[in-house]
Amino acid sequence: MKKLLREFQEFINRGNVMDMAIGVIIGGAFTAIVTSLTDNIINPLIKAVCGGNVGEVSGLVVPGTEIDFGAFIGAVINFLIVAAIVFTMVKALNKAQDLGNRLTHKQPEEEPAPAPVCPFCLEEVNPGATKCCHCGSELPKTE
Repeated sequence: MKKLLREFQEFINRGNVMDMAIGVIIGGAFTAIVTSLTDNIINPLIKAVCGGNVGEVSGLVVPGTEIDFGAFIGAVINFLIVAAIVFTMVKALNKAQDLGNRLTHKQPEEEPAPAPVCPFCLEEVNPGATKCCHCGSELPKTE
């Protein structure tokens, strides 16, 4: 049972799972914006052009139509709030992960320094070598 819980914890802590969760949250908020745009602006415009039914005037509704800019602006504000919250959650998660890496002394893997190259035959030589093992040339001293 402990092994299963450990594997589940590793799965959750992977960056891809967090990226997917963030994508789903932002996608849901963006869906609300698109739905509001179509329901409150585009569809009523089509109705107005085609001689559809007109509703009451309230808030930011265009008189004589059902165009409701207030509902659309509300959906945009809702999206921005959700995006800001998700952004702060991601920043906090990244900071906690960096702190955890520092506490466990895990350093990001650095690429090893490139091997020295003989300036005459352009073959790799061992670090600290004084002669090239490929062409036998004297290598310039490195500091």
